[in-house]
Amino acid sequence: MAERVLVVDDETQITRVLRTALSAQGYDVRTANDPEEALHLFGEWSPDLIITDLMMPGMTGVELCRAVRTRSKVPILVLSVREQERSKIEALDAGADDYVTKPFSIQELMARVRAHLRRAPERVTDAPISVGDFVVDVAAHAVTVGGRSVHLTPKEFDLLLLFARSAGKVLTHRALLTAVWGAQSAQQPEYLRVFVGQLRKKLQGDSGKEYIQTEPWVGYRFLPDGGAE
Repeated sequence: MAERVLVVDDETQITRVLRTALSAQGYDVRTANDPEEALHLFGEWSPDLIITDLMMPGMTGVELCRAVRTRSKVPILVLSVREQERSKIEALDAGADDYVTKPFSIQELMARVRAHLRRAPERVTDAPISVGDFVVDVAAHAVTVGGRSVHLTPKEFDLLLLFARSAGKVLTHRALLTAVWGAQSAQQPEYLRVFVGQLRKKLQGDSGKEYIQTEPWVGYRFLPDGGAE
């Protein structure tokens, strides 16, 4: 069965070009000219990947990312122009997986699409992960630590999920940034430090346990049973 790609852009020329290019690669493609129409298609068609513009009349691409993330972990690739740096960051924080800057190369876009679709099955696995003090329910987007429910943002959840799937192993800054925020963030370890700091506080609570260990100059190691603070 062909993988489904939903393209969202208010510029009909963009949707036409992307439909042609994606269809030529064997994908089943549908297009929408605004986020409201996209959400309707998303609900009835269940795409495997979404490509969306950021700046559109009415509902924005950032708001579309937030709406989709309340229901699904489907990969989202956003299209932006260089002047939209702030909106690009907001989209990534809202749950987008990657971005491509306009004007873009079709070959680069196709490579990003293939990469995210390869990873998609692992991201949407529904089986809860139980390791140490943690139960991570992927389908419900819920986390408990020692029986205590912990509320996480979409990116914090993605980060914890990656840690839980690699418990005890050292994950490098580059690997974490690329997996959670996309290849364009691989050289921004300070961005990762902020999120790890927020995640540490939420997971630790009043337990006094340190679940994320820093490996200086390398990355982080997840200790699901925790260590003394």
